[in-house]
Amino acid sequence: MEVGEFAEAEMKAGANEMAKAQRLGSDDEFPEVWATSRMILLMEIAATRLMKPIVGLGNMSVGVGINIRHIAATPVDSKVRARATYTGREGKLYTFTIEAFDAGGKVGEGDHTRAIISTERLVTGAAARIK
Repeated sequence: MEVGEFAEAEMKAGANEMAKAQRLGSDDEFPEVWATSRMILLMEIAATRLMKPIVGLGNMSVGVGINIRHIAATPVDSKVRARATYTGREGKLYTFTIEAFDAGGKVGEGDHTRAIISTERLVTGAAARIK
């Protein structure tokens, strides 16, 4: 991966991606606009796609940090796109600038870090924490 290289992911922000659909209980109230959590997911997918060629067999990239701002609301049924641009490495961490867009322009921006880890180690470690 070269600094400045980027990857994108896009989707339709349908009813299930709206903040209103993310509530856990009847007392939780959120608006009918694209959920920040779904925006972050799309940003992470873009970064994951960019890292795919360097991950290696039996490994995966995992998000370890994210700092974003959701700067504009997106209505239901809009096409949305995220872009992750590789900015370099800090030790074992890969760093990215992340952005999200709808037809009106930029709706989110921030920074993201990912690491490469053994898939088996990740799953085994997660299970061991809960015992």
